[in-house]
Amino acid sequence: MHLHAALVARPGSCIRQLAQRDRAREIQFTRFLRNDAVTAEEIAAHAAERTAECARGRDVVVVQDTSELSLGGRRAKANGYGPIGKGGALRGLLLHAALAVDASNGGVIGLVDAKVWNRTGGKASHRRLRTTTQKESQRWLDSTRRAAEVLTEAASVTVVSDRESDIYAHLAFRPSATHLIVRACQNRRIETGEEEQQIDLLFSHIDSLPEDGRLNVRIPAAPGRKARSSELAVRFSSVVLRRPLHGAADLPETVKLTMVDIRETSTPEGGKPIHWRLLTTHPVTNIAEARRIVELYRMRWAVEEYFHTQKTGGFDIEAADISDPEVMIRLAAAVAVAAVSVMQLVKARDGTTGQNLIEVFEPADQAIVEAISAKLEGKTERQKNTHPKGSLAFAAWVIARLGGWDGYYGKPGPKTMRIGLEAFQAIKFGATLGLRDV
Repeated sequence: MHLHAALVARPGSCIRQLAQRDRAREIQFTRFLRNDAVTAEEIAAHAAERTAECARGRDVVVVQDTSELSLGGRRAKANGYGPIGKGGALRGLLLHAALAVDASNGGVIGLVDAKVWNRTGGKASHRRLRTTTQKESQRWLDSTRRAAEVLTEAASVTVVSDRESDIYAHLAFRPSATHLIVRACQNRRIETGEEEQQIDLLFSHIDSLPEDGRLNVRIPAAPGRKARSSELAVRFSSVVLRRPLHGAADLPETVKLTMVDIRETSTPEGGKPIHWRLLTTHPVTNIAEARRIVELYRMRWAVEEYFHTQKTGGFDIEAADISDPEVMIRLAAAVAVAAVSVMQLVKARDGTTGQNLIEVFEPADQAIVEAISAKLEGKTERQKNTHPKGSLAFAAWVIARLGGWDGYYGKPGPKTMRIGLEAFQAIKFGATLGLRDV
């Protein structure tokens, strides 16, 4: 069993547990992770090949973001882990990931790119003295370029990212076959007036515009936020961004984009109203097109769920007790790939993604999945597997039941799917045993 299969079957961060206390297998996994010829980039690239196949002919949203992997304090520092978070007291690694999501249904297609790194080298010089290529922010440009390279056979590609990616070079140098949706953070200078080229500020410009319409939306629950129905006021406008005054002499003087401004019309109880300023390369000329931009941006939540799956939601990667940062980087990359399978099951559980079972499982697994389903089904309607056989939703129902879900309360999350996958692999192993193996 390869490391990826072991991670999917028994998600966790303990090598001995992954090897099922098989000493030979434990040594095999350890040697793999300590092999200098193995790189995190190669692990991610192999996963991207599979993603490219599954994305063929589909409209794809690539959601990208960065997460900190906290691995301790003084001890981690002594082992060579760099600072993360504010103040530098915590030490660990950083993971930047880009996930491909089906734009039509939100189903997770696969991993497009993953970069894991350890901060070393001391304090950096002032940001204005460094080019984008010399900064960590280069990761946003790299993953966008990687998405264009990997997803050449997709029908369309839109890369979505949050405020940290609001970088002029990111907006100016996006690949021609790729669209962007970036939540604005910088109140940039813009040109207004075709003849006089008057200079205004981005936020004050959009604030001065009349509403173009309103949207009624359902805002899902999130940590610290209850689900609610709400009304959003919408404004949109073409904008021409001016090049920053400092450290950008090699960049284009202007970039033409569209700004879509979304504001919740009332303040929710116990929380802040939503206010998104979205910069996009997509044309927006009416309220329907503005709604589409909002829908695509909301798919960004998939990457937050993905990071949760790698941490407390399933793999507990931050509990790994690995002293060598280079070995930990390789393990984090392997977990980044394996966590996609759990995410795919979570997203497919309601049958809305339309994905096939073979996007996660081997073709030979279908007979086992169907046999388990027949055993697990109960007498009540809610204990029936109503999804089509051969669909990923059908398999997700089985895995969730194996993970302890009873079909009645709540929806199965990554922990339940992780436990269910472990149980499934044990059943699969038993089903393949013959008398000659006993």
